Amino acid sequence: MITITCDICKKKIDNAEYGRSFFYYASHSICEPCKDNLEVTLKSKVRGTDPYETVWYEKFVDDSINKAIQKGKI
Repeated sequence: MITITCDICKKKIDNAEYGRSFFYYASHSICEPCKDNLEVTLKSKVRGTDPYETVWYEKFVDDSINKAIQKGKI
C-alpha cells in the first residue's frame, strides 16, 4: 500500500495506483482532479500556439505546475 501526496493540492492519496489515482508530470506527483484541471489549462493554450514546439511545451508544462504548486490549486 502506497500513500502519495499531491504536490499541487496536498491531498493524500491512499492505495495510490500510478495512471489511475495519481500521475507524474515533470517529476511531480499529481492527483487525478489536479491532472484533469492541468490538462484543460494546457489544452486551451497549446491549441492557440502555432507552430508547436516540444521545448516550449515542456517549459510551459513545468511552469504551469510550479505556479499551481505555489497557489495550491490549478
